[in-house]
Amino acid sequence: MPKIFVAGHRGMVGSAIVRQLLAGGMAAEQVITRDRNSLDLVNQAAVRAFFEQERPDQVYLAAAKVGGIFANNSFPAEFIYENLMIEANIIEAAFRAGTKKLLFLGSSCIYPRMAPQPMREDALMTGPLESTNEPYAIAKIAGIKLCESYNRQYGQSDGVDYRSAMPTNLYGPGDNYHPENSHVIPALLRRFHEAKVNHSPSVSIWGTGTPMREFLYVDDMAAACIHIMNLDRAVYDKHTLPMLSHINVGCGIDITINELAHTIARIMGYDGVIHFDPSKPDGTPRKLMDSGRLNSLGWQAKIGLEDGLRRAYDDFLKNTY
Repeated sequence: MPKIFVAGHRGMVGSAIVRQLLAGGMAAEQVITRDRNSLDLVNQAAVRAFFEQERPDQVYLAAAKVGGIFANNSFPAEFIYENLMIEANIIEAAFRAGTKKLLFLGSSCIYPRMAPQPMREDALMTGPLESTNEPYAIAKIAGIKLCESYNRQYGQSDGVDYRSAMPTNLYGPGDNYHPENSHVIPALLRRFHEAKVNHSPSVSIWGTGTPMREFLYVDDMAAACIHIMNLDRAVYDKHTLPMLSHINVGCGIDITINELAHTIARIMGYDGVIHFDPSKPDGTPRKLMDSGRLNSLGWQAKIGLEDGLRRAYDDFLKNTY
């Protein structure tokens, strides 16, 4: 039986991948996981020892240090260092241990701040990045190039097949609802919920409300990851290039932050005033992924935004209050 290591299984994406693997018939003993207390992925020696012992056949590299604008702005050194170390340690250790298949998970922030919309894979490294999350984006670009470099050097001789998937903005079960360090949907879920229960007359939101974002429910992302991992190598190679091998994962629909805020307020039944604070940063004006490459490979998102937001709110209530 194949052994599959899901790095970052306690995160939102990693936990969804584990759920999908088990739901798809994978035996629990085939899915290897380690929490941070038992395996520090920033520690090169520990990661190498783990891979030498377990020798997984496949790796889903979903582990990362993540956060919203506030966290990225406040801790840029930690974001670039920890993410570079995690991906470099895992990819090198996987190769040394004979792991043939690996899927690295990146982010839509790899693309230039002013990339043409929707963003295609070939927009990578064609312009300046968004300054608020540049360190994180640089680390994710490095992860793509690590996978491509191992493929180029060891693909023919050792059968290495390391792939990369770039998701749009994700949300859903297992999200981080921290009041300062979370992404926009979990932050708004928490803020509107607290405003509702505290009978607050208004809610203030960072920025102008005009930036447009695409959002994908995390279980759709997990299904896409498994789909990409299991594509026949000849098919994957036909749709990618050796030095442009990553695949976008999105739903193809975006909305403004203003529309998102009002949708969440309506779902929760909050009827107060929504204020936007233009003195706070907006981030990239628009981020919509072109997922045509993945769609042509037989995958489509299934969970719409409103349905996904209701599921995410249920998860928030269950796990936060």
